[in-house]
Amino acid sequence: MLDLMSGDAASVVVGAFGGLLLGLSARLGRFCTLGALEDFHLAGDATRLRMWGVALGASILALHLAAALGWADPTASVYLAQRADLAAAAIGGLTFGIGMALAGNCGLGALARLGGGEMRSFVIVIVMGLAALATLSGPLSPLRVALFPPVLADSPQGIAHGIGALLSIPASVVGIVSGGLLLLVALRGASRRALWGLPVAFAIVSGFVGTTYLAATSFDAVPVRSHTFSAPLGETMVWLMLSSGVPPGFGVGSVFGVLGGAWIGSRVRGVFRWEACDDHRELRRQIGGAALMGVGAVLAVGCSIGQGLSAFALLAYTAPVALGGIWIGGAIGLKLMIEGRAAFFRV
Repeated sequence: MLDLMSGDAASVVVGAFGGLLLGLSARLGRFCTLGALEDFHLAGDATRLRMWGVALGASILALHLAAALGWADPTASVYLAQRADLAAAAIGGLTFGIGMALAGNCGLGALARLGGGEMRSFVIVIVMGLAALATLSGPLSPLRVALFPPVLADSPQGIAHGIGALLSIPASVVGIVSGGLLLLVALRGASRRALWGLPVAFAIVSGFVGTTYLAATSFDAVPVRSHTFSAPLGETMVWLMLSSGVPPGFGVGSVFGVLGGAWIGSRVRGVFRWEACDDHRELRRQIGGAALMGVGAVLAVGCSIGQGLSAFALLAYTAPVALGGIWIGGAIGLKLMIEGRAAFFRV
C-alpha cells in the first residue's frame, strides 16, 4: 500500500474501510448506542444491548490476540499512553450521554442517518464537530487543559496491563480471556441479529491493526488509533475547507466511510429518503444536545464509540468509567425528554 500512496493517504483508506463497516452495521443491523438504551429501558428488549456486548467482547478478544501476534501495539494509543483522568472520563461521559439523548443520536448514529438522507442529522454533525474543535483546540481549550491537564503516563493505563503486571502474565492473555468471556455472555440466548456486533468489532480492530502497521512502516507520523466520532467530525470540516494545506487522515476516512456505508445500507433496505426538520423546538433540542456531545466527548477523550468500543477494546482504565457515564447520562436525558424530570430508570 505504501508503495502507491503516502502514510496519510493510507490511513484514510484504513479509516474508510472500518467506517464503511460501521455505516453498514448501523443501517442494516441497526447498531446504535442510544437505540440500545431506549430498547432496554423503555421496552425491556435487550437485543441491541447484546449486539453491543458482542461488539465489545469480540473487540477485546481480537485486539489482544492481534497484540499477542505483534499486529497491534495497544500501548501506542493515547488511551493507554496518557495518564487516566477518571474525573474527566466521568464528567465527559455524563455530558455526552445527556447530549446524545437530547440530540437523538450519537456521532456515529448522526452520520448513519445523514447517509440515509436525513438532513436533520447534518445539523447534529456540524454542531458536534464545531463544539469538539472549540473544546479541543479552540476558545474552550485553555479551560479544559486547566481543569484536566493531559499528562503522559509512566506505564500503560490499562486494566489488562495492570492485572498482567500483578499476576506476572502477558496483558494479552488477560484481554483474550476477558474478551472471550464477555463474548460468550453476550451470545448466550441472543438472536442472530446480535451477530451484527461482529463487523463492528472488526472495524474497531482493523483501525488499530492498520495504523500500527502504518506507524511502523510509513515515513509519515501516523498515530495508532481507531474509530471515534467527535473531533474527527471537526477534522473533516477543516479538511474540506483547507485541503490544499491540510492532509486528510484516519478520522476523515472514517467519517466518509460511515457516510458511504450508511448510504449503501439504506439503499439495500429501500429506506433512503430525504428528510428535514419541520419543528423548530426539535431542532433547538438537537443543536443543544450536539454541542453537549462535542464538549463531553473531548473531555472524556472519546465518544460512545471512541471510549465505549475503541478504548474499551484496549481495556483502558477510563473506558468503563466513560461508558458508565454515557449510560447514566443517556438515561437521564431520555427521562427528561419523556417525563420532564431527571429520575433514574428502574431496571
